[in-house]
Amino acid sequence: MSTPPRNEPTGLFTSTAAHYARHRPGIPPEAVSLLADTMRDAGRPALLDLGSGTGQVPAALLPAVPQINRVDLVDPDQDMLRQAAATLEHLLAGRRAGFHPVAAEDFMPPFDGYRAALVTCARSFHWMERSPVLKMVHRVTTPGATVAIMGDGSLWTYRADWTAALKQLIQSYLGKERRAGTGGVYAGPGRRYEDDLAASAFSQVTERRFPVRRVWAPTQVLGYLRSTSFARPDLFGDRHDRFEAEALELLERHSEHTGLVEEAVFTVLLARRPGGKA
Repeated sequence: MSTPPRNEPTGLFTSTAAHYARHRPGIPPEAVSLLADTMRDAGRPALLDLGSGTGQVPAALLPAVPQINRVDLVDPDQDMLRQAAATLEHLLAGRRAGFHPVAAEDFMPPFDGYRAALVTCARSFHWMERSPVLKMVHRVTTPGATVAIMGDGSLWTYRADWTAALKQLIQSYLGKERRAGTGGVYAGPGRRYEDDLAASAFSQVTERRFPVRRVWAPTQVLGYLRSTSFARPDLFGDRHDRFEAEALELLERHSEHTGLVEEAVFTVLLARRPGGKA
């Protein structure tokens, strides 16, 4: 297993890796089974995970697909990759792993002849230069490769009484617009992911949707917020402790009355080159 570099992390999720690993929801089992099935007929496939964060996708797939021969994790935040390396160490069982601290579109194959059979992108495609990323993926994948774009929104976008109250509290500290780290605000994708895929080599797209019900504890929500680009601690400066105290009181009140329930939908877009398997 190669080791991530030791430089200081930069980017949208600076200093959030430990919270990310502990508090971000994982990949639903039904989605893991769907992804595993895409590699069913591959001999010794390579998995390329873009926007890896703390390695949730490889951590879910390595036990489910024993024949995976290599995993490559791409994320510009080196702190995330160090956390991912620690998470995957006991799961690799001798299989090779590469950690690449670059933007997804800048990924370079680690050796001549490298070809990935599955490329995954979970809860991160919206941060990327999507057309260059898909062109890169076209260059580094097997002819029958699958690209899986996945996500389920966030507590900022989920509509419930408790999330609306929480969002209002965050806005009272940080302003109405959704923050994107210290560098600006989040604008959202300019077009649908399906349209990005339709304009790429991977234009054969199918969609699968998996309902997911989560019941959050108030302290779990606080941990989740610390992992986000819109409410991480450094955005609040010396007001973060005060914010968390108010947020905890708000969440405990809502938890007593209605529970902190999130009825999410985890969506998977499976994209292949025309003529690939359905």
